Amino acid sequence: MPGDPIELDERFEGDTLDPEVWFPYYLPHWSSREQTAATYSIRDGALHLSIPPDQSLWCPDLHDEPLRVSGIQTGSFAGPVGSTIGQQPFKEGLRVREEQPTFWGYTPHFGRIDLGMRGDLTPRSMFGFWLAGIEDRPERSGEILVAEVFGDEIEDESAAVGMGIRSFNDPNLIGDFSAPRLNIDVSERHTYAVVWNPGSIEIVVDEVPVRRIDQSPGYPMQLMIGVFDFPARDPSGIWANHVPELVVSSVTGSPLS
Repeated sequence: MPGDPIELDERFEGDTLDPEVWFPYYLPHWSSREQTAATYSIRDGALHLSIPPDQSLWCPDLHDEPLRVSGIQTGSFAGPVGSTIGQQPFKEGLRVREEQPTFWGYTPHFGRIDLGMRGDLTPRSMFGFWLAGIEDRPERSGEILVAEVFGDEIEDESAAVGMGIRSFNDPNLIGDFSAPRLNIDVSERHTYAVVWNPGSIEIVVDEVPVRRIDQSPGYPMQLMIGVFDFPARDPSGIWANHVPELVVSSVTGSPLS
């Protein structure tokens, strides 16, 4: 059930994702599983999410900016076909196109979550790791953004790393986002973590506290991990054949002590 105080220790052994934990589609209720399936492989003890040049656009008739994505999540909730009930609606009037079974893989309610990852980006791509409210009720929709990195914000050995709170339909939250520049090379592995307490969160990078925010969502949340590509940001097609990749080597979660 959502919020159960279970631990997670994912090291990506074997050659496939654990179906009890991971859902390898990005919000398929607004589209379909076929059109939102992540491109991924598991090798050398890591999950490799990528976007090859022939991968199709995500929700091309609905999403205003052309977008391609390979993402996985640890929960999924939506209503029947034709309903407006569904996680993370990105515009008004969206209706469910393909019914999805409710899935709760790993949906913690407070705790510490760590993710070890590295990314290969271009100026038109980004990667992200965030916790999203399970949205079984519309107000349980806040997000904790742990790390969001855009390729055009990467310099030689530093990057602007987006982090904070997004309120969406949660009346108890106030949006609080910033993107501090950190002296890290995001193409090398780093650990990004959130310590999520009642009433506060702390973002930690490589065991160094970076941000504390004195508010937090008070309901179960699911993990969202993905790499994104925005073709319209590359009108000349310089990066069209480059394959953005996010390599995730570990995901751990533990209850508060």
